[in-house]
Amino acid sequence: MDILFDGLLEPRPNWNGFGHQRPRVICYKILLGVFEAGIVPGLTFIFTMWYTREELNIRIAAFIMASSLSGAFGGILAFGIRHMAGVGGKDGWAWIFILEGLFTLICAIPALWLIPDFPDTSKILTPKERTKWLHRLAISQGITNAPLPFSTRQVTRALFDWRTYAYSLRIMFIVMISPDLSDKLVADLGFTNARANLLSAAPYALAAPFTMSMSYFSDKYMIRGPTIIVCTTITTIGYSILLCDVSVSAKFIAVFLAVMGTVSVGPTNVTFVGNNFGPMYTRATTMGVFFSIGNSAGILASNVYPASDAPRYIRGHSIALGFSVLSIIVAGGLSIYNYKENARRDRIYGRPNPDGSDCNILNIQDENKLKTYNLEEKTREEIIELGDRHPAFRIPSQIKTSKEWVYLQLRLWSTLLAQDGVSRNAEFL
Repeated sequence: MDILFDGLLEPRPNWNGFGHQRPRVICYKILLGVFEAGIVPGLTFIFTMWYTREELNIRIAAFIMASSLSGAFGGILAFGIRHMAGVGGKDGWAWIFILEGLFTLICAIPALWLIPDFPDTSKILTPKERTKWLHRLAISQGITNAPLPFSTRQVTRALFDWRTYAYSLRIMFIVMISPDLSDKLVADLGFTNARANLLSAAPYALAAPFTMSMSYFSDKYMIRGPTIIVCTTITTIGYSILLCDVSVSAKFIAVFLAVMGTVSVGPTNVTFVGNNFGPMYTRATTMGVFFSIGNSAGILASNVYPASDAPRYIRGHSIALGFSVLSIIVAGGLSIYNYKENARRDRIYGRPNPDGSDCNILNIQDENKLKTYNLEEKTREEIIELGDRHPAFRIPSQIKTSKEWVYLQLRLWSTLLAQDGVSRNAEFL
């Protein structure tokens, strides 16, 4: 429904195309924001309920990559649509919104039937397929993915969990450094507006395959924290170059780095949250807070590049660089916390079986396991409601020491730069 209303409202801000009353335009913009806000959190949440940990990052990347490609081709499309100026008595820019809104509306109608429900209730699976699919999810995600009726406890647990806001801070920092102004930055390198529209597509076009590559490595070798740090470091390098008084060519390369690093880190950030929270309504609430806080940074981000700072934008690049460094620090801190929390549970309860059988819906009431984890007095629903707090739940990680973490970081960089291998024994940090 969000997509449908998004399509209905998208043309209407340009009723500036259909009418130039400012209050009406503001009203439509607010409604567009309200109905559009739930699309990305809702769809990414559905991804987390359908796919295992080992295959989630690449799929979220494919979804988010659509935004990257829209950045790549949006400038080219806008360049062409602007030539419609005068058609129907409307400006060229008005036609951009009208046509994009109509396309969204056309896509939204079949989406009402094409977007699936949860695996346990979806009609697109046969009973045999559903059993097999749920078995895969149970082995990979444990009870964090188990169906559970709604309860306020699940919501309040997410709202009062400090990790919800720690992960949200990280995405907020990423939004702060998001180079949505790449077309403006390219224009200020000395290119005309029309040519800048075309050239600004190049960084996003390159960011798409780079994002897919990093997400593939993140899934295949099961590394989240190091992937986030590598991508954000690339962004940091890009903004560092932009702060320097260098040639136009060097600055154009820096724009590539800033866009590539920022776009590629997004899917892994979302995957990190989807992997580590449960049960389902706790995860849904966490992801809602995650995106709400993250997107709120756009209010500030849109004001750090005033035209008066052109062409070097020292203030804007400095702020972006600072938030890049903060993002790296938060990612490293959360990785260390996850390792220590795993170690604490290992110390108290011992290591769970590596096949995930200690923490999945298939063995949830096994007497031996209930005794091992002191859960004899809890009902089935209460055990599922533990979610990621179940004593047998682990944020998968085989990294044991800081030296091993540094080694893995170096290995990831060598893979990125020299297409060498990454240890197959590495897992999520």
